[in-house]
Amino acid sequence: MKASQKKIILSVLLFVLSLGLSYVFFTFISPIKKAIVITPPQKLANGSLGFDESLPKTQACPLNGMLYSKQQEAWWQKHRPLGVMVENHQEARPQSGLSFADVVYEAVAEGGITRFLALYYCNDAPQVGPVRSARTYFVDFISEYADYPLYAHVGGANADGPADALGQISSYGWDGYNDLNQFSIGFPTYWRDYDRLGHTVATEHTMYSTTTKLWDVGKSRDLTNVDKDGASWDTKFVKYTFKDDASTKGSVKSIHIPFWDDSNYAVDWTYDSKTNLFKRSNGGTAHIDMDTKKQLTAKNIVVLYMQESNADDGYENNVHLLYVDKGTGKATVFMDGKQVAATWKKASRTARTLLSDASGNPIVFDRGVIWFEVVSTTTQVTVK
Repeated sequence: MKASQKKIILSVLLFVLSLGLSYVFFTFISPIKKAIVITPPQKLANGSLGFDESLPKTQACPLNGMLYSKQQEAWWQKHRPLGVMVENHQEARPQSGLSFADVVYEAVAEGGITRFLALYYCNDAPQVGPVRSARTYFVDFISEYADYPLYAHVGGANADGPADALGQISSYGWDGYNDLNQFSIGFPTYWRDYDRLGHTVATEHTMYSTTTKLWDVGKSRDLTNVDKDGASWDTKFVKYTFKDDASTKGSVKSIHIPFWDDSNYAVDWTYDSKTNLFKRSNGGTAHIDMDTKKQLTAKNIVVLYMQESNADDGYENNVHLLYVDKGTGKATVFMDGKQVAATWKKASRTARTLLSDASGNPIVFDRGVIWFEVVSTTTQVTVK
């Protein structure tokens, strides 16, 4: 056999051998990973988003630790936290959207009537409202959720003085950016629904929106998961620590929060050991979400005792209130049917409200909705 023929045969053998080795390597040793395609959520008939509930729930919501699918995580990572002011006047009940909030803050707005700051990030609410006006302490709480958290409200306290929420919002550089004041946005992001409850109510109890519409306004202002400068909303966000439900439950059966001793606004949380949830009643009746028809529940109840005072800003009947929400104070945390004595600490407007137990250890919350009840230091909360 000639040398040239040997070279050809050797070349063919080497080529075949290289093909075989490549096949073995890429097939058995280093298989090529297929790209993971995450299907976006479907838009339902009511305008809300429908997520595939059959998918594994492995991803923790940064706000409350609740586990959701990668599909839902991929959705929430495209926007930033949204806070909506929802009122609690008797004529406003039942409200819409509170059952979809990740975190809720409740405090008296005026005259013993409480108001909610509902925080949305990991869930979409098809309708939220009635939406009402801003208060300075709610502005302080929403400020914990980014330099520019989306804040939805209808006007706000604006008398010169310490309770001037609108003046403070302006001074923070929020106007026309992350501030979603209905006065400057209007229809169709916000709309009035006079027939929602099936009976006549005052005009101030008729303003509504949706989380999708509000997030869309943020997007139009270059506020998604990042701001106009490209900074991620959670760069400085301090997450709480979460755990699975405790195997052993406590003996707490109910929590009664009187606020201003007005039975129409007193709150009762009744513990259900089977679901490990606290069920909410307001004014002596089960507090229902208008759209889901289900009773409002929370996994964690946090009572924050804060010094309460009138603003003395010259406003009619001196109704504007102040809460000393910066500094430190007493708190009580309820979860797993247990009552935990705690201390709250908030160093500044933008600082996180931190909670620690009697030994100084950070409170570790159950995965699920956190409901903050802000009360006066003189409020007598009854636990049975």
